[in-house]
Amino acid sequence: MSGTAVVFPGQGAQYVGMGKDLYEQFPEAREVFAEASAAAGFDVARLCFEGPEDQLQLTEFQQPALLAVGVACWRVLAARGLEPAMAAGLSLGEYGALVVAGVLELADAARVVRLRGKFMQEAVPPGEGAMAALLGLEAGTVEDICRQVMDAGAGVVEPANYNCPGQIVVAGQRAAVEAALERARAAGARRAVLLPVSAPFHCRLMEPAARRLAGVLAEVPFRPARIPVVANVTAEPVTDPERIRELLVQQVYHPVRWEQSVRRMQREGITRLVEMGPGKTLTGFARRIDKHLDAVAAGTAEEILALVARPEGGLLA
Repeated sequence: MSGTAVVFPGQGAQYVGMGKDLYEQFPEAREVFAEASAAAGFDVARLCFEGPEDQLQLTEFQQPALLAVGVACWRVLAARGLEPAMAAGLSLGEYGALVVAGVLELADAARVVRLRGKFMQEAVPPGEGAMAALLGLEAGTVEDICRQVMDAGAGVVEPANYNCPGQIVVAGQRAAVEAALERARAAGARRAVLLPVSAPFHCRLMEPAARRLAGVLAEVPFRPARIPVVANVTAEPVTDPERIRELLVQQVYHPVRWEQSVRRMQREGITRLVEMGPGKTLTGFARRIDKHLDAVAAGTAEEILALVARPEGGLLA
């Protein structure tokens, strides 16, 4: 079995210009952008390549854009021999993993993630929610801080992303998140900062969005996965289409267990992660999770061609 898994980043990895070199150099990528644009209802390629940046930052546009770039990277590598054993994605990125695994068609995924972004944005009025990154604290300490803040009546704040050792994101009502920041600093956090996001993702405040998304997903065809996809909610591999559908709904208001997902893939024999999409966020997380894990970015034409040309057995090593 191949020891390679493909992984897809979530929101925050985007930048104006992403995917342009792929579009210019690879016909597989051009097909992806055309398909995603037709399904999402706007020119995904133009938004990715030219912006405007303020539109790219809007969740309902950002999600289809990131999905398209990630799937374009995947299609280019698949045409050159990449055969992964598993797939996973952080939050939004899970949809890219499901396209790789054959669970979702790209067109269906693009339509769903645009609505997903809209529902998530509308679940909490602007300014009422917040997210913060806490660095340098153990997971148990962060969980205790959230419980203390909620027990004190400051509002909802919960772990939203377990990214890697010493890096956890919390989400909730703004006052509660700010209270958690104060407690984190007092507990010795190396860094504790609010994040520039438009909504408090992956906490119970997103339950209204999850209910709306459930109605959309009920109408979308899901197929059994060709390769296991490690789910954000459980950090366990899953192939059953109905279970995947359920987990995508839960994912909206449950924390993303990314560190646990990577460790689960390692237990399944994965020794290499290939990051599909802009930036190197997941590559960085992987190196903090296990410095011996081979993690490589494949978000640009240059990175993809370098990966194909790797001397140590190339893609199928």
